[in-house]
Amino acid sequence: MRAFLRTAIVLALAIGLIALFLHNVDLWRVAGEVAEARPEWLALSLATMLVNLAIRAVRWQVLLRPLGPTTFAQAFRATAVGFAASSVLPARAGEFIRPYFLARQTRDARPEGLSATGAFATIVLERLLDVVTVVCLLASYVFFFGRGLAAANPALFAVVRWAAASAGAGALAALAMLFALAGDPARLGRVIGRLERMLPAALAGVIARVAERFARGLGVVRRPRALLVALAWSFPLWLSIAAGIWSVAMAFRFSVPFTGSFVLIAMLVLGVMVPTPGAIGGFHEAFRLGATLFFGAPDTAAVGAAILLHVFSIGPSLLLGVVFAAQEGLNLTGMRRLAAQAEQGQA
Repeated sequence: MRAFLRTAIVLALAIGLIALFLHNVDLWRVAGEVAEARPEWLALSLATMLVNLAIRAVRWQVLLRPLGPTTFAQAFRATAVGFAASSVLPARAGEFIRPYFLARQTRDARPEGLSATGAFATIVLERLLDVVTVVCLLASYVFFFGRGLAAANPALFAVVRWAAASAGAGALAALAMLFALAGDPARLGRVIGRLERMLPAALAGVIARVAERFARGLGVVRRPRALLVALAWSFPLWLSIAAGIWSVAMAFRFSVPFTGSFVLIAMLVLGVMVPTPGAIGGFHEAFRLGATLFFGAPDTAAVGAAILLHVFSIGPSLLLGVVFAAQEGLNLTGMRRLAAQAEQGQA
């Protein structure tokens, strides 16, 4: 019943956002805008999506080092499978599948394998590094490149500046909390182990072991050099993402400078928080709003650009992920079952 209710809510969100996105839109004109888009810029945008996957895999290797060695191929395959799962399953299920798929691969390579719980902790850290990077890019636009927007729309610019400052403070606070959490994984396990006074001893022991493994997964936080390396990889990753977004804007002839894509990135980050499969609806409406409100793009062209950018964003990872999952004997039903098991395990 709980799963059915969650699915119904997610479907209602997706339908509502798509209806909002396509409200009063002439689909024939959208098709015409897509047909007139410049193909060389679209090809560049599509190429950046493969670059993004590769950089994500390299960065994940850095974060995984405290848990044990992993190869680029293992990290790349798991990343593709995770993003493919998020494209077709709700609630960003791929974030749960990624560490379990990686642990499965490493068990095949070496008997001891890799802790799936520890690997999941690195996913949490990845998201924090992403937020820090996106906030830095947005701040660079707000304070250095966005003077035209400040003059044209001071109220909107003030909202963007406030959002950048709030997100930055929240990300730094979360990093500090994780730093403290990773300081002594064994102590964390002992503290949580005291729950046996209120819970059955067996259950409290399981919780303690899981918490300790999770904290060990955050071990890179206590390694400043490794953390800086991971953060350094985050900037080319998000600049590559920015290049993909900007290329689509150029294909549709929008008046968007390259640094303007930093604002569109921030809008898309908010849009993909809606837990629909593949961020359907939220991604599209966020891009449309960003392109029209901030840069005066025509609504019909913004709709066409949002649709193509979304296809490019999920297409390469979806195709690669399906192939890699099939090689491991996983189909869509298997990925859905794995996501449910992984989510229950992390819970």
